[in-house]
Amino acid sequence: MVDRSQTPLVELKDISVSFGGVKAVDHVSVDLYPGEVVGLLGHNGAGKSTLVKVLSGAYQKGGGEILIDGKPVEINNPRDARANNIETIYQTLALADNLDATSNLFLGREIVTPLGLVDDSAMEAECRKIMGQLNPNFQGFHDPVSALSGGQRQSVAIARAVYFNARILIMDEPTAALGPHETQMVADLIQKLKAQGIGIFLIDHDVHSVIDLCDRASVMKNGELVGTVNIPDVTDDDLLSMIILGKTPTPVTA
Repeated sequence: MVDRSQTPLVELKDISVSFGGVKAVDHVSVDLYPGEVVGLLGHNGAGKSTLVKVLSGAYQKGGGEILIDGKPVEINNPRDARANNIETIYQTLALADNLDATSNLFLGREIVTPLGLVDDSAMEAECRKIMGQLNPNFQGFHDPVSALSGGQRQSVAIARAVYFNARILIMDEPTAALGPHETQMVADLIQKLKAQGIGIFLIDHDVHSVIDLCDRASVMKNGELVGTVNIPDVTDDDLLSMIILGKTPTPVTA
């Protein structure tokens, strides 16, 4: 159960982003607590991806502030985001298809021996350890990730983020184009991340995915926040009404 009496892990307060005079995000505020999944819903162009790209350091905000653990932070680039333990798992997963799981896990952050040589055995041992926690059935350690299933590829991308101490994960449509078994695998992974106290912003346009995977949903339309709702309090139709009509059901949470 998410404890919302504590300080939020992340607060995006009154965030605005403009491109050439067009307000892509217009004074939007959302927050995220440890061990919580907050879905960001809306049509293409609603502003949900732009909002989280401010958190990931891909875009600069035009106004508002970002708080981590109640303290204001400046995130001007992806390096700043990583320094604040924020990791993004894009829909494309950003994996090197020709490399295996271990090489992808440590890509650009390899473990080296005192002599400066890449320590393959240490990296494989660490990869097996983190995959054992997240996805005990994972077998394809020596296969190129291009040969893995969609759910296994998600496992590798999530393991990479978690291994490098992510406390805040941004996931972009993690179950898109996956079958029922693979979708369940990703749902199980998300439950394990929640149990570790990791907070997740999940971007999606599929109402059913958000209802299955999230604790709350924040719906955006035309760059503005329609509202944030507790998932147990709403139906599919409520969420669709928010997305299409910009109409808020009751009750609405802050």
